[in-house]
Amino acid sequence: MELPENLNKDSNGYESAEKIILRWDSTASEDARERMIFETDRQEADLYLQAVDEIQRSLSNVSISTSSNAGKNANAVDDQSKVNTTIQIAMARLEDEFRNILITHSSALETDSLFDPSSSSISTPSHHELEEDDTLSNDDSSHHHDLLQLQLQHCESSDSSTYRSTSSIREVDLMPSEAICDLQAIAMRMISSGYLRECIQVYGSVRKSAIDSSFRKLGIEKLSIGDVQRLEWEALESKIRRWIRAAKVCVRILFASEKKLCEQIFECVGTDIDDACFMETVKGPAIQLFNFAEAISISRRSPEKLFKILDLHDALMDLLPDIEAVFDSKSSDSIRVQAAEILSRLAEAARGILSEFESAVLREPSRVPVPGGTIHPLTRYVMNYISLISDYKQTLIELIISKPSTGSRYSGDQTTPDMEFAELEGKTPLALHLIWIIVVLQFNLDGKSKHYRDASLAHLFIMNNVHYIVQKVKGSPELREMIGDDYLRKLTGKFRQAATSYQRATWVSVLYCLRDEGLHVSGSFSSGVSKSALRERFKTFNAMFEEVHRTQATWLIPDTQLREELRISISEKLIPAYRSFLGRFRSHIESGRHPENYIKYSVEDLEMAVLDFFEGYPVSQHLRKRSQ
Repeated sequence: MELPENLNKDSNGYESAEKIILRWDSTASEDARERMIFETDRQEADLYLQAVDEIQRSLSNVSISTSSNAGKNANAVDDQSKVNTTIQIAMARLEDEFRNILITHSSALETDSLFDPSSSSISTPSHHELEEDDTLSNDDSSHHHDLLQLQLQHCESSDSSTYRSTSSIREVDLMPSEAICDLQAIAMRMISSGYLRECIQVYGSVRKSAIDSSFRKLGIEKLSIGDVQRLEWEALESKIRRWIRAAKVCVRILFASEKKLCEQIFECVGTDIDDACFMETVKGPAIQLFNFAEAISISRRSPEKLFKILDLHDALMDLLPDIEAVFDSKSSDSIRVQAAEILSRLAEAARGILSEFESAVLREPSRVPVPGGTIHPLTRYVMNYISLISDYKQTLIELIISKPSTGSRYSGDQTTPDMEFAELEGKTPLALHLIWIIVVLQFNLDGKSKHYRDASLAHLFIMNNVHYIVQKVKGSPELREMIGDDYLRKLTGKFRQAATSYQRATWVSVLYCLRDEGLHVSGSFSSGVSKSALRERFKTFNAMFEEVHRTQATWLIPDTQLREELRISISEKLIPAYRSFLGRFRSHIESGRHPENYIKYSVEDLEMAVLDFFEGYPVSQHLRKRSQ
């Protein structure tokens, strides 16, 4: 339809356009209220857009005429008022149409129609990414699985836009091209008529609702920083797992695709309008998303939080290039800054937790000895903890950049162990922190060992616990590499020294009964063995061995190999000594009265009795066990 360029030259053009505008005035026509122009045939939509173009030209011409005939031509002023009214009606209608097209094509991000699951262009997500969270519903889990697969889909379409700075961003088409063309056409006319604010507000309102819906499907809750900090840690752990997976989808798919949609609709309209619409749409959701990680980063520190904080740190570090690519404009500075600050606070939280953990291990106050000298719960907790730390080696090597604050052998401080770094030259600060944790653990255990009244049990306690430390270090290649074989040999020497100290404390006095000294008598008329002294020696040996047997059967060495090694070591000292003593003096006892009262044990009896040691339950139970 050829429309005139100048209202004064051809008023019929304006009048025809005005009729079309007024016909679709929803304030004056019930039919116009019930129908949408862009849902009717294509020709009607094109006619309406051409009519708006004509009204805009008329408005421009009337403005020029009015300004050149100011105060002289009342008709020109009336014309301008009439055109202004018509353009307002047209803009109100276009705003409704704009909103309706957006709503019609806005929904939570669905993936079923966006890729072919059997396509070879889809990579298989990692086990870590697809690990199911019990807190997700079945529907949400299925949807999330699709989103993660979509995240890894290779973009092979030649006309799909991707960010050159990173290959992990995966844009998807949020709307069909026909709808985008209509939105673009409407936006151009609204903005050229001075309705930019209205256009941005409508766009942002509708698209934010779509993002909110996607957030709900991803399990992202609307929680303030205070709400997050009031939650119990157990509840937060599952939310952190969910957040990490959801954040990847939000940044790499959802926000990136929203940016692409804004560019498709608004890029050709004017400078920075597409970015203004993008920020109007995603700024609130992005802040909501990152507020969760921020709340974790500034929450109260405690040892159990370290590994989830490191998970968050690694996830955010991985996402940072994508965040910078998606939020690359000046108006989105605040999002980039927030993400970088959260990353910094998470790193500081990890450093602080490690330092506080070291202090907690040193000051752990329990004084009640563990029964049987077995492995202390603190030892298990600390070694399992630092084994997990070694799993995060790559991250922590970058975060831990200073040496631990340790004691010195010259400080005179009896409440802190000493550790000289000169002996550990060349090790990373992280390795030094791990060694320091083991040092303070041993220092604490040495203190706890003093609460045993039996020195032998105290040595057994140290042996058990240091042996456990050694085994945990050997069982983790990462931990062993950082601790180093030199320090591992030092630890091994300590538990072997404790085993030797135990044997001395227990068996020196028992074996002392089996010496010859004091048994021989000599006189002017005869020389030989004093039977009374010999009988007393057998009685003393029997009593001492029975007490050791009764007591140490209830002690516990949980490591099977260590238990067997210590029994063998005991037997190698006890059995030959007893066999020799019995061989030399048996006849002297058996030639007297009631020899069974003195020679109560054969060599075989002692060998069997040693097998009862360190099982952790009384002798009576051993006897019952043998009879069965």
